[in-house]
Amino acid sequence: MKLAVLIASVLLTISVKAQLNPVTWSFSAQKVGDKTYEIQMVATMQTGWHLYSQVQPEDAIAIPTTFTITPNPLFTLDGKIKEVGKMEVMKDKDLGVSANQYSKTVTFVQKIKLKANVKTNFKGNVEYQTCDDKKCLPPKTVNFDIAIK
Repeated sequence: MKLAVLIASVLLTISVKAQLNPVTWSFSAQKVGDKTYEIQMVATMQTGWHLYSQVQPEDAIAIPTTFTITPNPLFTLDGKIKEVGKMEVMKDKDLGVSANQYSKTVTFVQKIKLKANVKTNFKGNVEYQTCDDKKCLPPKTVNFDIAIK
């Protein structure tokens, strides 16, 4: 009987941890000029959780946020993905590491230029890691598919 309770407890713990998802993403496109769009990829973190910047200090152990854009012959990328938000520089004196991170929300912005006036999609994925003050979750990948109209 004790073994059954122990197994059930372990499975419940694993199930709860598997469902823990402190970051939600939203994706949109906004026309900002003739054949020019801004793609906005917004991460919103639950209180106490952090998302890491695309660029980390040399002494960082955090996994940076990485975007993979599916090539599309109908548009070109205009520059690199910019981060809009209040970046925090975390320094852990005990571990001797630092990290560039965001709390609450951060918007990643990519400009694109269409080669013609066409409807298409901006597709890809974002891989990120999130941590609170006590633990880090394994990296997670979220796919996106944003209509460009």
